[in-house]
Amino acid sequence: MTKKRVAFILLTFLLAACSSPLPLGEGLGEVPQSGMGAITPAPHTQVKPATVSTAIPTLTALPPTPVPPMETPTEVASTQRTSPIDGMPQAYVPAGTLHMGGLDVHADDRDELPAHDVSLDAFWIDQLEVTNAIYMLCVQDRACLPPKDWASDRRPSYFNNEEFKDYPVVHVTWEQAGTYCAWAERRLPTEAEWERAARGDDFRNYPWGDEPPSGEYANFNRLVNDTSRVGSYAAGASPFGALDMAGNVWEWVADLYGTEYYKSSPEHNPTGPEASSTNLRVIRGGSFQDEWVDLRVSKRGAALGPAPDALFDAPDRDGEYSSKIGFRCVADE
Repeated sequence: MTKKRVAFILLTFLLAACSSPLPLGEGLGEVPQSGMGAITPAPHTQVKPATVSTAIPTLTALPPTPVPPMETPTEVASTQRTSPIDGMPQAYVPAGTLHMGGLDVHADDRDELPAHDVSLDAFWIDQLEVTNAIYMLCVQDRACLPPKDWASDRRPSYFNNEEFKDYPVVHVTWEQAGTYCAWAERRLPTEAEWERAARGDDFRNYPWGDEPPSGEYANFNRLVNDTSRVGSYAAGASPFGALDMAGNVWEWVADLYGTEYYKSSPEHNPTGPEASSTNLRVIRGGSFQDEWVDLRVSKRGAALGPAPDALFDAPDRDGEYSSKIGFRCVADE
């Protein structure tokens, strides 16, 4: 047999073996698992049922901005509230001891001395001075008379002007201020309550501390030349959160004025002299016209209150009113 014939026979047998059908299921173990023409998923891309991840990725390049701690609802409720009658925000002043009177070298020895401690019960104080819009509610309810003058110091149209609705009401007498507070189910603060709300529990000379007054803290010394919108000086807040306790407008308080009163003031909840021949009432806080010395929390001012014995139409019966005088109210706990 020639070599060519042997090669032909071997080729015939090989072709027959390759063309034989492979039973189903046999030979699967010999299928290539990788290589050109074979598509196999990599182990880390195994397909799984879809799920929503709850994990939060950590961003090392952009750390989260720290959020300052917030007061709990209980804390907020215990230190702030809003009057349901006129919408005035109020700050809580707890019972405590006030270091009352002049505590610095500028103390006026005519009426700020002697400095003395008084204890006071807890009360709520208006966080803001009563505004034109809020006072108008009482006028519309026919419980209050309009201000004696509807202008401010430099604005001919003020009380009834929409532009100034959030500015302090002025040109109201001591009696008008008291009438409003009674309508709102509050009252004028005593002089001691006013000073405690402004000073707090320490020995500061201004509501914000001992930094000298500036345009950051208050409206005074004609920096604005008239009243400012209430609450405009957040940096000047008192320890209890009351605003505009220095500057903007003087504020009526309940007490009669007496230069010698501090020498005999009661130690608990003082309410001022029982009588006065002058009918002067205390005003506190200084105004937009006044110098820095009048913004001290111990500074006492005075203006004429009503003259109870005057004839009904007497010009001094109602007492003084001014573009520099407004008020705020307090409520018992």
